[in-house]
Amino acid sequence: MLRLGVNIDHVATIRNARGSSYPEPVRAAELALAAGADGITAHLREDRRHISDADIAVLTDLCLKRGKPLNFEMAVTDEMVGIAMNAKPHAACLVPERREEVTTEGGLDVVKGANRIADATGRLRTVGARVSLFIEPDHAQIQASADVGAQVVELHTGAYCDAARAGQTERAAAILERLKSGAAFAASLGLEVHAGHGIDYATVKPIAAIPQIVELNIGHFLIGEAIFVGLPQAILRMRTLMDAARLEQA
Repeated sequence: MLRLGVNIDHVATIRNARGSSYPEPVRAAELALAAGADGITAHLREDRRHISDADIAVLTDLCLKRGKPLNFEMAVTDEMVGIAMNAKPHAACLVPERREEVTTEGGLDVVKGANRIADATGRLRTVGARVSLFIEPDHAQIQASADVGAQVVELHTGAYCDAARAGQTERAAAILERLKSGAAFAASLGLEVHAGHGIDYATVKPIAAIPQIVELNIGHFLIGEAIFVGLPQAILRMRTLMDAARLEQA
């Protein structure tokens, strides 16, 4: 069945809003894994707006003890590559990053940044990290991802989710077709295919039904929903919808 990675960044956002020691991201990670998450995702931003270096150390230790993967999201910088090489996470997902953005606004431009990304990918792979590139479902970007040595691509689903929530039916359908085409092309190149960004209960099933996708990474929505129903219940419902989408395609 489809794997679920839970991003716990925004537990740290709440903690940092008051400069306190709580709520603890590692506690959210423990709850997520106990509720059925297949792994934990955390993005150490250059400005440390949510997850901190100390969080990464604690989360790395937790995931090792639980036998579950940590997906370390990071910008393509020497600083972040060095931190990741020291932490040795199961996976390192390279993402575009701008200080002024509220959240990641789109996919990494692997075509234009091929040399820099290939260097980072090669260095990360020397410590055993599976390297994932967060990209748009564009065939040129997917081909470039394979060319620079990535093992995984994570397709950006934000545009689809935004269009679907806005009731833009035709636009959402067109973007979904791009996601399907991109996933099939990536798989044909031997890349493992993940997807994420903006996914909620209303948008997860069409994405989860794409057969080549093996993992979804979901964070902001689950942390928000947890305020009302608790994190285990939020994860359980998402897991149920994901599994239902796959069973309906069988």
